[in-house]
Amino acid sequence: MVTRTAVINDPVGIHARPAAQFVQAVTASGCTVTIAKEGGTPAPAGSILSVMGLGIQQGDTVVLEVEGDNAETVADSLVETLLEAE
Repeated sequence: MVTRTAVINDPVGIHARPAAQFVQAVTASGCTVTIAKEGGTPAPAGSILSVMGLGIQQGDTVVLEVEGDNAETVADSLVETLLEAE
């Protein structure tokens, strides 16, 4: 399992469009991925409802956990997707 953290800088946090882009990237990766606010309960990152339900806002630190083939590369790519979607 690979873990990455990222601080969300978008003034409106992870709203519908960035959440959809992130979920699509998770699904395409073929890995098992969870996302959580730092210190919070992990949610399946392949579900837009789960991602949106976290209520991630600007300044929140999120933790991604990735399991599967190429987990290191996938984790790095997903962090980039989260940060670029802003």
